[in-house]
Amino acid sequence: MYPGPTLEVSNGDTLEVKVTNKARYNVTIHWHGVRQIRTGWADGPEFVTQCPIRPGSSYTYRFTIQGQEGTLWWHAHSSWLRATVYGALIIRPKEGDSYPFKKPTRETPLLLGEWWDANPIDVVRQAQQTGGAPNISDAYTINGQPGDLYNCSSKDTTIVPINTGETNLLRVINSALNQELFFQVRQPQAHCQTTDVLITADQPPAKYYIAARAYASAQGAPFDNTTTTAILEYKSASCSLKCASVKPVMPNLPAFNDTATVTAFTTSFRSRGKVFVPTKIDHNLFFTLGLGLFNCPPGASNSTCQGPNGTRFTASMNNHSFVLPSNFSLLQAHQQGIPGVFTTDFPANPPLQFDYTGNVSRSLWQPVSGTRLYRLKYGETVQVVLQGTSIFTAENHPIHLHGYDFYIIAEGFGNFNPSTDTSKFNLVDPPLRNTAPVPVGGWTVIRFVADNPGVWLMHCHLDVHITWGLAMAFLVENGVGELQSIEHPPEDLPVC
Repeated sequence: MYPGPTLEVSNGDTLEVKVTNKARYNVTIHWHGVRQIRTGWADGPEFVTQCPIRPGSSYTYRFTIQGQEGTLWWHAHSSWLRATVYGALIIRPKEGDSYPFKKPTRETPLLLGEWWDANPIDVVRQAQQTGGAPNISDAYTINGQPGDLYNCSSKDTTIVPINTGETNLLRVINSALNQELFFQVRQPQAHCQTTDVLITADQPPAKYYIAARAYASAQGAPFDNTTTTAILEYKSASCSLKCASVKPVMPNLPAFNDTATVTAFTTSFRSRGKVFVPTKIDHNLFFTLGLGLFNCPPGASNSTCQGPNGTRFTASMNNHSFVLPSNFSLLQAHQQGIPGVFTTDFPANPPLQFDYTGNVSRSLWQPVSGTRLYRLKYGETVQVVLQGTSIFTAENHPIHLHGYDFYIIAEGFGNFNPSTDTSKFNLVDPPLRNTAPVPVGGWTVIRFVADNPGVWLMHCHLDVHITWGLAMAFLVENGVGELQSIEHPPEDLPVC
């Protein structure tokens, strides 16, 4: 199936999902946004919490949804298989509880995707071999269909039904592999993860395009400049005849580089009321992030150095380009005390201070490769300033943290200034998220409590960037007793 099946569960449910790999590539499945409290073995990122499921093998993911509801999703977390292996995870309130709004008449998951007229594994392998940027996608999709602006799929465009006066809950998931997207029906919205949208049918009965196109913030970088569409279609009798021959109404989508619209959207979020935000901080971290370039060694073939000026593309956090192990998962190495797999010296600050969003010296463009983790004790409080850089090019980075939700307490442009920018912190009702957009040429500040033991990946959710090393991981130690300790690994955990 493309997209994969929608899983519908309730807050408090325990899931057992048996994944049998019938493909020819190794695979893992990540349950994006699920806290995985004490069940890190079920989180899914390849070589972080498990070794991959080999072709012909199976693994059963076992975990409990605890204190979460809304729209999440699941996807492959191995190489670029996420391009076609993903689906919605809908978490309804517990029995007896209700939505924090009037129950809608209809609900419609809308999964935004990115399609290549090629094997995406071949696309990433070619980029890894050449050192250059990967080929851009050929189309975007909504629920697996590009829509009728493409020649190939006008008869199969996704239809979203609605009737006058109804309210439809649109569960919007950006599953696109390498692209943030604008999503719009009548008014623009943009983001890089999941957003629930209530839409009321109060317009004249007709057909209206639901459209998505790229938000491409990296100046000069090529991108797929096409538009995918679905159709919001009134099902009233008055519309059924006259609407059949009328072209749907197209919304006025933002320009591909409309950062102002993105900023207005991301900064509009608030929690529903006052929340507990950590104020006594045990770890005050400052992480720079962005692209970089590796110099090719003397005598290297030009065919393997097709980045700018004969280099190879890379990416890093705090000048460290993350390298996944290959013989053990990080969680397995931590749990079993296996030496030599990782170190715990990921720096709390960039090794060198510089004008992060200014004209960066070429001497700072080349990071150090390694598998470095940052260690936290159970229950410690953490603040992370995520600082974008203009190394090679500035762009918006959606940073996802596994195993945790966090509060986004501020964002801004330029270099973060602790003397003045702390006045922008929202410590009353900031949004609780699992992915934080770091503005192009700017910064975002997040806070969380390290109350979930395990090894948890933090990375850019543009897969080309994690392929290049824009990632790190937190190692959160066990606390006191069983309820503050990670569960024992399951018997069917895949072996490397």
